[in-house]
Amino acid sequence: MSKPKLKLAKLPDVKPAKMLVSLPPDLMGDLEVYAKIYEQTYGEKQPVNALVPSMLAGFLAGDHGFKKAKRELA
Repeated sequence: MSKPKLKLAKLPDVKPAKMLVSLPPDLMGDLEVYAKIYEQTYGEKQPVNALVPSMLAGFLAGDHGFKKAKRELA
């Protein structure tokens, strides 16, 4: 099986701040599947909670409306 090209790059080594969130079961299931694919792709097991910050950062980086509004707030 060829390795998929994930939008999420291999995680950097960082010390994150803690945040508690509740997720719907279907979203949590998809995140768990993503974590398995991440492990197959990079050969490194990561828990879902380690992947989510990079996913959110990527989402915000790609949200042009957010970036514009953020600039206007500054």
